[in-house]
Amino acid sequence: MKIVLISGLSGSGKSVALKLLEDLGYYCVDNLPLNLLPALVSHHIDQEEVEQLGVSVDIRSRIDIQEAQIQISALRRQGHDVEVLFLEAEEGVLVRRFSETRRGHPLSGQNLTLLESLHKEREWLSPLREIAYCIDTSKMNAQQLRYSVQQWLKLESKGLLVILESFGFKYGVPTNVDFMFDMRSLPNPYYDPELRPFNGMDQAIQNYLDDQPLAQEMLADIGSFLNRWLPRMQVESRSYVTIGIGCTGGQHRSVYMVEKLAEQLAGKYELLVRHRQAQNLAGR
Repeated sequence: MKIVLISGLSGSGKSVALKLLEDLGYYCVDNLPLNLLPALVSHHIDQEEVEQLGVSVDIRSRIDIQEAQIQISALRRQGHDVEVLFLEAEEGVLVRRFSETRRGHPLSGQNLTLLESLHKEREWLSPLREIAYCIDTSKMNAQQLRYSVQQWLKLESKGLLVILESFGFKYGVPTNVDFMFDMRSLPNPYYDPELRPFNGMDQAIQNYLDDQPLAQEMLADIGSFLNRWLPRMQVESRSYVTIGIGCTGGQHRSVYMVEKLAEQLAGKYELLVRHRQAQNLAGR
């Protein structure tokens, strides 16, 4: 059975993700206590009527992280395909979302302020985040989140999933990356009026940066680092690694570098390529 567990911070979009799974034909359960998950799986196996199961687990049920990890490992040993999705967002964004919806945080009944509740929840769930595929929804609307989740679900991960994401520093640093590399020291095509309209996937930008020794040195250094350490992470049973590549605006140098690294890593790992600022580029 295909099982997708959705967790994350309150206000980060778990309901949107769960509704997407339901639309895709998953049997979905919201806020299930983890100790009931084996019984739920066994029930549907006996009934032979459900092949895809989506379950939201979060702070409302006072999730026991150690118990969650035990349950996930047990289900995988039984042959089930279990994936974990963790949604998060920046603190300021979560505060704004709560103020707009006028609903309280699940921990607010413990005489905690909203910020204190968010801090406690983030700390509580952090071990689960380490074994999950993470999406930062700070700059996403519901449609963009649905697209990101659907894109992830289409991947049949057989090992380490490497997410390569370009971004622009001027728009903020992503919070969900494991490694971050800065391209702002490289020559910038933006300052050439003829190159400015293009992006890092266009041949004009690729030709320009292909001819820049500093760009090629940076590419070689990052490629060497990834080739050295990604296999080690796979040995340690990591499921996902997110690599952020940033430049000033997220249109030229970072996009170019992500595309070149994707070429180097293709065939070695499952890859997911995102271009956060280059809106005219389709992630894949």
